[in-house]
Amino acid sequence: MDLGIFGILLSLILLMYFAYKGMSVIWLAPILALVAALFSSGTYLMASYTEVFMSSAANYVKLYFPAFLLGAIFGKIMDVSGAAKTIARVITTKVGEQNAILAVVLAVTVLTYGGVSMFVVVFAVYPIAAQIFRDSNVPKRLIPGTIALGSFTYTMTALPGSPQIQNTIAMPFFGTTAYAAPVLGIIGSAIMFGLGMMWLKRQENRAQLAGEGFGGIVELEEEENESDTPSVISAFIPIIIVLGLNFLIVTFYYPNAHTAYLSQFGTTVQKVQGMWSLIIALTTAITVALVLFRKYIPDPRDAINEGGESSIMPIMNTAAAVGFGNVIKSLSSFEVVKEMVLSIPGSPLFSFALSTSLLAGITGSASGGLSIALDALGDVYIQQAQTLGISLETLHRVAAIACGGLDSLPHNGAVITLLGICGMTHRQSYKDIFVCTLVIPMIATLAIVMIGSMGI
Repeated sequence: MDLGIFGILLSLILLMYFAYKGMSVIWLAPILALVAALFSSGTYLMASYTEVFMSSAANYVKLYFPAFLLGAIFGKIMDVSGAAKTIARVITTKVGEQNAILAVVLAVTVLTYGGVSMFVVVFAVYPIAAQIFRDSNVPKRLIPGTIALGSFTYTMTALPGSPQIQNTIAMPFFGTTAYAAPVLGIIGSAIMFGLGMMWLKRQENRAQLAGEGFGGIVELEEEENESDTPSVISAFIPIIIVLGLNFLIVTFYYPNAHTAYLSQFGTTVQKVQGMWSLIIALTTAITVALVLFRKYIPDPRDAINEGGESSIMPIMNTAAAVGFGNVIKSLSSFEVVKEMVLSIPGSPLFSFALSTSLLAGITGSASGGLSIALDALGDVYIQQAQTLGISLETLHRVAAIACGGLDSLPHNGAVITLLGICGMTHRQSYKDIFVCTLVIPMIATLAIVMIGSMGI
């Protein structure tokens, strides 16, 4: 084996291992990037660190910080105001307590698709999910998989217009919007939702046959009086604003706006319109939410501060993973790896999806893996797709859905957070998370690659 390739594999294995052990990627990534560089001849270590790692990490923050920041603030306001709980409560009431799993999945879907961060939505929904599961005598161990299905799968990567970062990363790269390839997105969403529900209901039925009930004692928040939370109509207004305003601006305003001035900034409206529309939509929704929910938010300043601060660690973790990936990409030995990936037979959509998913698994981050894949291989796949008549919107959707598969291995930060909040261990609940957020999304990815390759 080439010594350089050995260094790349060693650094990737160590990154995955130590991340699984709970070590922060922020400091781990630059060290292991330089470990890989040590094995590659003709590589200058300090230049690799300051000019490659730090430059690419900083550029990632520049491009995506607004989405992380505003999404976290919006989610925090929806949480502390009780609006998220109102939405979850009304959905569970309408669906019925005998459909506990479906009720929780739908509640999480509405919140996540509406812009609430998938990290924040766990805090908002878990107390209600635990109450519904206990009332229906559904095993508590199924709660993490249920929440994960609604937040870590189709709402994160597939549903057209989703404001989650995993769906927006590709926008400036391909010049697309959050609504790219809507038909493929809906098909992928249907596969993930349908198969996920089938699996979870199967698990529930098996538990009932075995006589297994809710089990254990769970700490629940005190039940709130409905007068202490926003009304149903007002709770949904900010979410409708995020989805509706984003769509209207990107579809009708920017295509007809005067944007010739962007040439002096070295960019085009196609590259920035997706992010700009999202920024405007989220900012507007935050402002409206602060006004609508003012009497339900004890201290708006604290809510905004906490939301803003909570966006720092996620983006820095992802930026560190991107920096690591770009150092790997800069090594001469990576050309061998690149040729191996590009030589995968069949549609470029398949090799693009495979490389994205593998990188997401290695870094334990969907957004990190997607960013690395775009930086390292995106230009090549754009050329291949254009040659074959495959649209950039299709590339966007395939890449987004593909990044949400292997990312949810045991060392994924969102998985660890979810299990911790639910009071479960990997041994108790990871099997359902694995099936719902890894196996099924990979099936969905394969399906849309096949459909996308046919030009649909």
